[in-house]
Amino acid sequence: MRIMRLKEVMETTGLGRSSIYKYAQEGAFPKPVSLGGRSSGWVSDEVEEWVVEQITLRDEKLKEEAKWAGR
Repeated sequence: MRIMRLKEVMETTGLGRSSIYKYAQEGAFPKPVSLGGRSSGWVSDEVEEWVVEQITLRDEKLKEEAKWAGR
């Protein structure tokens, strides 16, 4: 486990700064960890788990669409 700074989180997820903070505030993305002062970061395992969840949701949606298309 390690701490990712905002730039790396943006590169990993493809999300922009405001989207990351918006989703975190809504509970749809991992919340940042305070590192003291004005510094914060994200737990890498949590961000990577979020990415895997997004891939899983995509795959489930594609399977459902394929199922309905075959009817």
